[in-house]
Amino acid sequence: MIWSSLIHLSTNMWIDREAPEWDADHTAKPYLRFDMDLWRELVPKMVEAGINMVVLDLGDGIKYQSHPEIAVEGAWTTDQLKDELAKLRAVGIEPIPKLNFSACHDVWMGPYSRMLSTDTYYVVCKDIIAEIIGLFDKPRFFHLGMDEETYPHQQHFEYVVVRQFDLWWHDLLFLVEQVEKGGSRAWIWSDYLWHYPEVFWARMPKSVLQSNWYYGESFSTDIGYVKAYLDLEGHGYDQVPAGANWSCDTNFGDTVKFAHEHIAPDRLKGFLQTIWRPTTAKWRETHLRAIEQVGEARREFEG
Repeated sequence: MIWSSLIHLSTNMWIDREAPEWDADHTAKPYLRFDMDLWRELVPKMVEAGINMVVLDLGDGIKYQSHPEIAVEGAWTTDQLKDELAKLRAVGIEPIPKLNFSACHDVWMGPYSRMLSTDTYYVVCKDIIAEIIGLFDKPRFFHLGMDEETYPHQQHFEYVVVRQFDLWWHDLLFLVEQVEKGGSRAWIWSDYLWHYPEVFWARMPKSVLQSNWYYGESFSTDIGYVKAYLDLEGHGYDQVPAGANWSCDTNFGDTVKFAHEHIAPDRLKGFLQTIWRPTTAKWRETHLRAIEQVGEARREFEG
């Protein structure tokens, strides 16, 4: 059973400019925002809580050998990344890479975020996915993101792109193919399902691991985001439900309870805690609470 936490190495994914009306933590910056002292504190806390997987959102926080031009100031070298992955494995935590290729969350791609669906874009995506799979020694999973590609989610951006219809599917399946060529399993956010369920059922491969997400307090099945867990189960998809302490402190535990009651054990692969805050000292308490919530939920699940 996966008990995982999403940690952001890069935070360049929410908005593509400096914007005073937004939280400064969620606007793009030309430098890395990652506190190594906090990271060193969080890892043993994760081990203590029973977290056995870290999904590391890499973005522009790595000096990729294939495309070093993407990296921000202070980005990790590939050797530094490999050292950190080895340290995680040594304490029993499985590292999994994440890059969000949604047009809403790809500011980390630098100039290529404005070249979506071009020949150049496909080459860059292919190169980076292959390089990361190599750096992670062929990880079990590779999270591709692909959430919130809508105009409302980008209304404060300088540059807005929304792929639709066959183009969205073409690009998703291209990315999935690159992951599978490298021997890993593609993993995505499931919210395309909320808007286009019939197309989703017809075209989404069962091989793609699904993380539906919902961060509220009520788990009424009248709520579409909650019902999506049941719909994915009904259609036979493997799931890693995603909770958060983004808006309340009860969500992750309640996500675990709901999924345990409604998803068959062979399709319930685990759970993902999503803090949605930078890995910086400002958010230390939020990170620590998130880890504690996973530990509490795991003990209840297994008890």
